Amino acid sequence: MDDQTRIELEAAAFRRLRKHLMEDRADVQNIDMMNLAGFCRNCLSRWYQEAANERGIEMDKAAGRAAFYGMPYEQWRDQNQTGASPEKQAAFETAFRENVGKPEQN
Repeated sequence: MDDQTRIELEAAAFRRLRKHLMEDRADVQNIDMMNLAGFCRNCLSRWYQEAANERGIEMDKAAGRAAFYGMPYEQWRDQNQTGASPEKQAAFETAFRENVGKPEQN
């Protein structure tokens, strides 16, 4: 497979993942994703922002989130996210203290 085809397939897979998380499974909370998979939508938006910055494209956190979420993050959060239970918050703290350090706060 040539590099251009690989890049196009990777981009298609990313777009499908984004659609799945934003449209098909907007009900899944970011904290649940973090507790189970170690990443969430905010991580993906940050990785998008970092990729832009690495290529000389100025993008801050809010712009990266808006690009990923398709709207301002606060709007998406208000429409889709619920409060995390103390149990979920404790699991989050335990997972990241033991495994990956301090993640970005949502």
